[in-house]
Amino acid sequence: MSQLHVVLLGDSILDNASYVPDEPAVIDQVQSALPAGARATLLATDGAVTQNVTGQLANLPADATHLVLSVGGNDALLSQGVFLESPSRLASRLTETFQQFRERYRNMLNRVITRGKPLAICTIYDLLPDCTDQDRMALALFNDAIIREAVRSHLPVLDLRQVCDQTADYASISPIEPSAIGGAKIARAISNLVSVHDFQARRTVIYS
Repeated sequence: MSQLHVVLLGDSILDNASYVPDEPAVIDQVQSALPAGARATLLATDGAVTQNVTGQLANLPADATHLVLSVGGNDALLSQGVFLESPSRLASRLTETFQQFRERYRNMLNRVITRGKPLAICTIYDLLPDCTDQDRMALALFNDAIIREAVRSHLPVLDLRQVCDQTADYASISPIEPSAIGGAKIARAISNLVSVHDFQARRTVIYS
């Protein structure tokens, strides 16, 4: 365990430093939560969408032992216009959006998997302070795609919907980003997952 090196991939759920300027960011909290001697590296970038993760892999440290991926929230934000469709078109457009995202996510995930590192993926949290029922409906489609791909690839899932379940878990600067409180909860969950999950078993377990 002293050689553990966890690399964070994805978006601002893991790269939240800009939103907690006077407090520790998720990467700092992950480093603190890991066992002594372990390391954490941040490759996730604020604003990233699914297609950006492949570029992050170009900087993957050779000694990385575990990857944690959290992406899809920005893809969901870019799809908000779907709900402006007429009622007669809404169902087909939602289906199309789900299928397109799942294909993009699968293609990205396959590229991450080819790196041969133990990998855990995160859902998109949906209890943000300003999140409407309509927003949660949309996020449910994206999370369904993520969980289906986790099962297909036998990957563990960190369910951030269960981790960040309080208003205080979200940053005051931007309520769609984790606060230091939420970041600490995410960090503890990451540390627990990489410490206890049997990646050799190739089975999907949902952690929170």
